[in-house]
Amino acid sequence: MSASQKSGSGPLDAGLYIVATPLGHARDISLRALDVLGAADLILCEDTRTSAKLLSLYGIQTQTAAYHEHNGAQTRLKILARLGNGERVALISDAGTPLISDPGMKLVRMARDAGHNIVAIPGASAPIAALSIAGLPSDRFTFAGFLPPKSAARQKALEGLKGARGGTLIVFEAARRLTALLHDIEAVYGAVDVCVARELTKKFEEVRRGTPDQLRAHFNDHKPRGEITVLIAPPTETAPEVEDIDAMLADAMATLSRRDAVQAVADMTGQSRREIYARALALDTQKEEAENAASQTAAKPQNKDR
Repeated sequence: MSASQKSGSGPLDAGLYIVATPLGHARDISLRALDVLGAADLILCEDTRTSAKLLSLYGIQTQTAAYHEHNGAQTRLKILARLGNGERVALISDAGTPLISDPGMKLVRMARDAGHNIVAIPGASAPIAALSIAGLPSDRFTFAGFLPPKSAARQKALEGLKGARGGTLIVFEAARRLTALLHDIEAVYGAVDVCVARELTKKFEEVRRGTPDQLRAHFNDHKPRGEITVLIAPPTETAPEVEDIDAMLADAMATLSRRDAVQAVADMTGQSRREIYARALALDTQKEEAENAASQTAAKPQNKDR
């Protein structure tokens, strides 16, 4: 049976259906999604126990099976065989749109390569929902999923994403690592505008915006929980010149320690502390070299005419 033919068990075309489900509020599901889930022959879930709550709420009794990163390789061939027999298979994630930081890409690619019908049933998506309410530039954005869990690797990833900083950068993060991520954002991007969107559409939804330092202070005092989306504003169009930064640093270091001066200039300019610190070291080196040169000149014996 070809991908365009219909299965005999209902009006739904044979094929693979990528179905978005609510982020948290059960009513954020489309009527079309309910139709597809009810008519499908099989629903693939990240966690069948999690999805069972939503399906039960809407009286959907379709057979379910687990599909996740740990069983994907052994499951995909079975799914492709069922698609080849003209069945209708729906793929859902625990929340939101499948394949957005969820398993499924390899299945979709294999199904498409095999010529099967693939249909998107759109709906909730955490990155888009967060972007719509963050108050950050939304005409261009980059979604980078989860960054590495270790600080050094995470900072390296953030450095690598600088080329995509023409728009808002969106990432997911675990609650236990949020303050560490905010620290790394400041280290790489400086006092940039950041929005943290937590538990979207749920009872304890929280959307908070500020500099990484301000947000870190808040979440140190109020331990975050739940699903978290972090949005990082693009850099300002006119970054200060190196000469301007050097002048600001020289003024600041006249009365402050190097560390405090770096923090003050980073806050004023929005530049990363790492870059400001490098300039501070360069200024100190230049100052020391100038002082050494001056002392050597003063120590040289003066030649007198004879």
